Amino acid sequence: MIWQGKGADERGSMADIRTVSINLIEVHRESGATVSPPTRKVVAAAAVKNPLAGTPLAADLGDLEQLGADVSGYLVQRCLEVLASAGVTPDQVRGYGKAAIVGTDGELEHTAAVLHPRFGAPVRAAIGGGTDIIPGTKKVGAPGSSITMPIGNKDDRWVFDDMDAAEVSMADAPRSDEIVIVLVLSCGGRPHARVQKPGG
Repeated sequence: MIWQGKGADERGSMADIRTVSINLIEVHRESGATVSPPTRKVVAAAAVKNPLAGTPLAADLGDLEQLGADVSGYLVQRCLEVLASAGVTPDQVRGYGKAAIVGTDGELEHTAAVLHPRFGAPVRAAIGGGTDIIPGTKKVGAPGSSITMPIGNKDDRWVFDDMDAAEVSMADAPRSDEIVIVLVLSCGGRPHARVQKPGG
């Protein structure tokens, strides 16, 4: 799947996306007790061409920063589409996280360029807020590598109920010249969350 500007796709992505995986996790029962409403996490991952794969050490990572903005804008819309099918609106999103796995012809710093400078703004715009950081993880890996993303509350990282994680892998990605870029959105926190802050 390839998008080249707004003429080709309304989302306006400049990313060369090969494949996308989207997974909704709903928990309806935990420890024998009903979870009502169910907690939900949606994980969207895209395997994307790394424009700097196989190149010598580059000082200018601007193309990867733009890639991060383009792909996060796409992923958050796909996540919200899936949540909408479960009756969840953007303002009900409570937590988020992100991750990237770069293939072996890239370098770890490529994932930092994708995830940090510009990734967050499209996500926050789509969910209507998010004053706290989007926690993230990164690694270099081969196809099938898994990565675990921390999830934190979008407005206050000290909200214990929303501290969680999500794991993802793509069987055929990242190829050596790709980056797997991942976003997770959560609604409802952990099932039956009841851990309190000291003195709380």
